[in-house]
Amino acid sequence: QVPLVESGGGLVQAGGSLRLSCAASASGGTFSNYAMGWFRQAPGKEREFVATITRTGRSTTYADSVKGRFTISRDNAKKAVYLQMNSLKPEDTAVYYCAADLWGVGARAAREYEYWGQGTQVTVSS
Repeated sequence: QVPLVESGGGLVQAGGSLRLSCAASASGGTFSNYAMGWFRQAPGKEREFVATITRTGRSTTYADSVKGRFTISRDNAKKAVYLQMNSLKPEDTAVYYCAADLWGVGARAAREYEYWGQGTQVTVSS
């Protein structure tokens, strides 16, 4: 098990920025064994892929809707993954979840991720 805790959500105006953090518990094993991903779910919609980063952090992948605005990064020493969100739009409003995929390669599909955080709300006002 890898307990994950997200933080950093909140209310921001369109065009603003937020930085989400996701911390893994120290009891969750070797953090660098997990590819990490960010997903989001808006009210009445399916959970959707946002970004993923490989175990070493050398490779990242983004959804087209956030490419150029969001940046995913990780610090394996701190057992943390981050999502820097710039130029936020009202359509970015959602609950954001981080997820961990043991021995993963950075997948887009939510079903590849075994462990999930509880989510953090991001609301972008117009």
